[in-house]
Order: sequence, then C-alpha cells, then structure tokens
Amino acid sequence: MKKTALLLLFLSQILTYAQAQKAISRDWDSFSQTLDIQTATKKKFKVIASVKVESDEPSAWAGVWARTDTKNEEDGFFDNMRDRPVKDKEWKSYTVEGTIDANTKSLSFGGLCLYNGKFYFDKFELFIENDKGVLEPVKLLNSSFETVIKNDEIPKWNSGIRKGEKIKVKEYKITSTKESTDGHYGVLLEGSGIKPRLEAKIGNVEGASPQIGAMISMLEDLKRRVENTVKNMSQYEIDYLHDAEANRIGSLIMHLAAAEAYYQVFTFENRGFNEEEKKKWNAALNLDQGGRDEFKGHEVQYYLDIYNEVRAKTIAELKKRDDAWFAEVQKEYDWTNQYCWFHVMEHQSSHLGQILFLKKRIPPQKQLNLEQKLKN
Repeated sequence: MKKTALLLLFLSQILTYAQAQKAISRDWDSFSQTLDIQTATKKKFKVIASVKVESDEPSAWAGVWARTDTKNEEDGFFDNMRDRPVKDKEWKSYTVEGTIDANTKSLSFGGLCLYNGKFYFDKFELFIENDKGVLEPVKLLNSSFETVIKNDEIPKWNSGIRKGEKIKVKEYKITSTKESTDGHYGVLLEGSGIKPRLEAKIGNVEGASPQIGAMISMLEDLKRRVENTVKNMSQYEIDYLHDAEANRIGSLIMHLAAAEAYYQVFTFENRGFNEEEKKKWNAALNLDQGGRDEFKGHEVQYYLDIYNEVRAKTIAELKKRDDAWFAEVQKEYDWTNQYCWFHVMEHQSSHLGQILFLKKRIPPQKQLNLEQKLKN
C-alpha cells in the first residue's frame, strides 16, 4: 500500500509538470520576467541586454523586448526591436526604453528570436526612474543566467511572454552556454527545422492564370490564419462548447472543409452533393445539434488534415481552369465562378472571427490532483 501511495505521488508530480509546460509549434521563441508596478507619476525605464546571432538565414533575428500591461486592459508600451533587428555575430549591448505611469499594472521584458539559428543572450539590466528623476538599477533574478538551465527552462524566467507562462516551443532548444559577457554562462536559444513564412503577396502562383492565382493566394492566406489560430490548441479546447447554441472549434474547421467541398462540386462539376457526399459532409455543412454531437473527441490535427486534403483538391482543380472560366456564370444562383470562390474566401474569414471569439472564452481545464485523491 505504501509503494502504491508513493507511485501515485510520483505520477502526480509528473502530471503537474507536464500540464504546467505546454508544448507548442511556432517560428519564434521568447523568455521573460514580469514586475508588478505601482507609481503615481510617469516614469522612464530602460532594459539593457547583450545579444548576438549566428544564422545563415537573412530573415532570422533576435531582440530585447519590453511591454507594459495596463489596469484597464488597454494597450500599453511595447517594443520588440522589430524595426532594428539584431543580426550581428558579435556580442553587443542593446537597449529598449519606455515609460510607466499610474495606469500601469505590470512591466514585462526579456529576449526573443525568430527562425533558424543560434541566438545568444546575457546580462539583462533594468533601470527605473526614481522620484528624483534618476534611473536607478532594479535587482533582477538570474540576470546573467549563472544558474544552469535544465529541461529547456531558464531558472527564474518565464518561458513565454507572460508571468507564470510555461511554454515549450518544439522548434527551439534552450541551454546554458559558456559564451557570455558577464560571469560564466549565457543563454542559448537554438532554432531548427523552421520553414520561413511565405511572402505577403497576392497572385503569381505557379501554374495558375492571373485571376485564379490571386484567388488561390488569398484562400491560402486565410487558411494559414485559421491553422495558426488553432494548431496549438488541446483537445479540451477544440471540444469546448461555449453554450448550448454554439459550435465547437473542431466542428467549425470541419464546416470550412465541408463548405469548400460543396463549392468544388458546384463549380467544377455543375451539381450539388450526391447521396454519398451528403452522408460525409452534411453534419459539418449544417452544424447545429448534429455537428455538436458528431465532431468531438479528436485532436486538432484530425480536422486540419481533412481541411488540407480538401484544399489540395481545390488548388489542383483551379489550376486546370483559366480566367475565362472564372467569368462563367453558375445559373442556379446567377453567380460567376469567381464570385463562388470569393464567397468561400470570405466564409473562411467569417468563421475565423468566430473561432477567435470562442478561443478567448475557453476557461482553464481543471487538473486532476492525484495527490489530493490519495489523501482522501
């Protein structure tokens, strides 16, 4: 019995760690500290850190960043050095300066990096103006990273951009390094396997006519926005039902795929769904209670794979056609083929907004506390 109790306690500690550190996928990483702020007057602050970058990618960069959060949840000061990115291979000191005031609730600051490469940070310093107008140093925890890093977590720093955040970005490895400017160690964030973002442009799609190429690029841009919004969500979040009349986020992704599949047969084959297609798609197309009952219990990738499969067919079929076909009219609705696919595009945009609305209203998942159950 005693061995069982010890095993359950050990498992509870593992679960607590696994739940505390959320693994996600993205093309950037960051670490931070956050200080609660109370001041009656406007004051200056300054964050200084040493940074260097080793990367063969022109788009890769690093920066020092700072953000103030306000008491009324409005946007405060923010600077991440995006307009002056760090790309130098030699250690240099970089500064971010801003202000806090009576409406400031907290000040967060740290380092960030984007894309593949090795990104080094060391010796963070924070100065806040005192009542005499002098910038005086504020003591930071592990400011020069002398405490050795374990499990990709920097001691005394948040692995994210907010207080208490525990994020593990799969594309980045975080370690202590003997390359430093202060003391024995610095911190190294090493990114690998990251695909650079596509250029923000419309059209010029290989193998497609001009108008169809423009439509494909717009459809793809919106699909990427949907994917980036949901790809790191848990099954609990994907299945969460806001209220009895709402739809789960998983079912909304299926709805986007179903609507696109319908416009494939409508524009490419001049027909509606046949019986087999209705059986496959109608619950997702119509949603309501049928969709709420059917679409749950899957990880987000299940829905994204279906969405991507439908989109691959859309692109392949559109490339077989030209701008003259785009101008042809579907007589049932008196819509041109171009307008039909414009409707698919704006339909994605509409439901992306719905997904964003629902995502912000998902409450934290209640955690199973095995240690508490053991005591009972």
